[in-house]
Amino acid sequence: MRITVFGATGGIGGHVVRQALDAGHKVTAVVRQSSPFELEHSSLEVVRVPGLDEADPLRDAVDGSEAVISGVGPRGRKSGAVASSSTRSMLAAMTAAQVRRFVAVSAAPLGPMPPDESFLNRRVVHPMINAFAADVYADLRVMEADIMSSGTDWTIVRPPKLNNKPLTGTYRTAVGGSVSHGYFISRADVAHLMLAVLDDPTTVNQPVGVAY
Repeated sequence: MRITVFGATGGIGGHVVRQALDAGHKVTAVVRQSSPFELEHSSLEVVRVPGLDEADPLRDAVDGSEAVISGVGPRGRKSGAVASSSTRSMLAAMTAAQVRRFVAVSAAPLGPMPPDESFLNRRVVHPMINAFAADVYADLRVMEADIMSSGTDWTIVRPPKLNNKPLTGTYRTAVGGSVSHGYFISRADVAHLMLAVLDDPTTVNQPVGVAY
């Protein structure tokens, strides 16, 4: 498959690029002009763009691809509307290039509360997390709404707290819901899932919760 990856220099996007290449895919990695990116591979094309705020510079990067994967997200609470503005440009570029399959990363707090979640998490932990990162989640909610109304064949992956542990390929998922008592997952395993859903029709037009 030919895949375009946005956020290729980020924690999740970098894993997507490497895992996709290892799996035999052809990859177009979209990289900001100011960002270092030294990976070389016979099946890798690197497209450098000034930013992700406009769709026109992104069209060539998605043209001819069978799927687009976005690992773009806020790097902190003060990042601003990074996810929503970038995703809006990606979706417009995909529409122009007639590319339909789109997979994007979001966050577990945007999913429904699992019915068997503990009282402590339901009443204390989750409200605290949402309050602490309110601006981040507000941006992601806008992003998700834009994706869901885009007309693409989308999947939104919602992980909990991320870490940098190695790839395991073993984790729990909940199509259309949230993983109960799921607190952590590695960026490598989120990338693994984002590639795996490309071949899973049950995840099309669905959010997917993921955690260990």
